[in-house]
Amino acid sequence: MKHFLDVNGNDVKLVLGNEQPFTNKPDHVLVLTRHKSQWVLTDHQERGFEFPGGKVERDETVEDAAMREVREETGGIVKKLVYLGQYQVTDSGKTFWKTIYFSILDEVEERSHYYETDGPVYMQELPVGLKADDRFSFIMKDEVVTSAIQFAIEQGLMS
Repeated sequence: MKHFLDVNGNDVKLVLGNEQPFTNKPDHVLVLTRHKSQWVLTDHQERGFEFPGGKVERDETVEDAAMREVREETGGIVKKLVYLGQYQVTDSGKTFWKTIYFSILDEVEERSHYYETDGPVYMQELPVGLKADDRFSFIMKDEVVTSAIQFAIEQGLMS
């Protein structure tokens, strides 16, 4: 387990792979998404570039939430969805959990509406100086994303 403070000073605990998840009912999902050897992010209207994700709705499985969020925020149709891990964030005594997935998209459909985002953003590689890049959301700037990407690479998921 990794334990650190995120860029907002919140307490974060991260488990990857076979490590015991914190809960079997996470509140949110985060999906590291690829299509045709590129990263597929979304341009959140307030936070900037980030991977698709969001809340798990009532009576929805975590996997279904992950696929729905990818489709809503990027137009992507998930071909392959792989569990990577889970993280816990404690902010002012309030705790929530996000399950992290890696996905490969079958296709990306253009949509007339991408909910709270401006649609997909494609990147061959994420920038080396991502933490200092104002285009990116705070969600992209802590150890969760970099650790999850490294784990996906180690598992042979990258194409």
